[in-house]
Amino acid sequence: MTQRLDLVRRILEEEGLDGFLITSRQNTFYFTNFTGSTSKCLVTRKKAYLVVDFRYTTQAKEQVFPGIEVIEFEKSANETLNSLCLNENINEMGIEGDDITFSGFKNLQESLTGVKNFRDFQNKLNDLRMIKDEGEIEKIRKAVDIADKVFEYILPLLKPGIKEIDIAAEMEYRMKKLGASGPSFATIVASGPRSAMPHGVAGMRELKSGDAVVLDFGAISGGYCSDITRTVFIGKPSEELLKIYNIVLKAQLEAIDRASAGMTGKDLDNCARTIIYGAGYEKCFGHGLGHGVGVEIHEKPTVSPKGEEILKSGMVFTIEPGIYVEGLGGVRIEDMVRMTDDGLEILTKSTKDLIIL
Repeated sequence: MTQRLDLVRRILEEEGLDGFLITSRQNTFYFTNFTGSTSKCLVTRKKAYLVVDFRYTTQAKEQVFPGIEVIEFEKSANETLNSLCLNENINEMGIEGDDITFSGFKNLQESLTGVKNFRDFQNKLNDLRMIKDEGEIEKIRKAVDIADKVFEYILPLLKPGIKEIDIAAEMEYRMKKLGASGPSFATIVASGPRSAMPHGVAGMRELKSGDAVVLDFGAISGGYCSDITRTVFIGKPSEELLKIYNIVLKAQLEAIDRASAGMTGKDLDNCARTIIYGAGYEKCFGHGLGHGVGVEIHEKPTVSPKGEEILKSGMVFTIEPGIYVEGLGGVRIEDMVRMTDDGLEILTKSTKDLIIL
């Protein structure tokens, strides 16, 4: 998709750069369509090159978007890049500061003899991925659909005595059976008191009657991620857990209802946070309401008290309020949504009705 490279070239024009070196896996995939584990992509005002080693030459030529020349390096990627930079008269180069290590940066400085200045425009490059096109939305829908089916599949297996780690293994196996390349992140299965840990990755604990079970997981399909959280109960939960569930659900539905293009992520976060704080759980909701999802599981926009980005049509993000009470347990409910000019489209289809197994 040459239009994506044109967006990079817009950065070159705006910032007075001669070239941009793309090195991160997520941005390499987004801007070139190459899925290999190592490469360096050089974008200039008129050309684009993907430098790879012999393991990936054929794959890269088959995958890259039109207009990108694949070059197999012989001695080192940086030596080949140096030749390209000298031929293209690149003096000012943009780089991904969050991706390149200190030693890697020093090596670039030493290897690219004609480049006078390296400037970090990681954030500006990442910003280009915030608005999803229709092709991306379809890939995200597929990833979300897989997650929905996994949730439906796992419910009958949740019984007292089964270990969290075994539940997670079943879920990730099912994802792949449904066509996912893998999970979006380490599957969270947190039960009983462990459900008060927002990122309680599955452990050896066995489910018990009365437990809240937080299931937070996602699948990768076509290079795009999904992210869903549901909280279910094994047998009748305590009155406080039931109360918490209803508060979290109310907060989530309120945020979904009030979301609109033009508001900030901070404003949307406040819609849910006001309800949770007003119910007396101010110290029990310590994370943001949501985050963007795409080729990365966490990307812009930020939907939190720090979220300054304006929410625009085409953005995809999560809405996931939670309440966590140490020693008791926690509840989180999360959907993926797409912002449109008419409000939110809820991509996640799994029920949010109270489930007691």
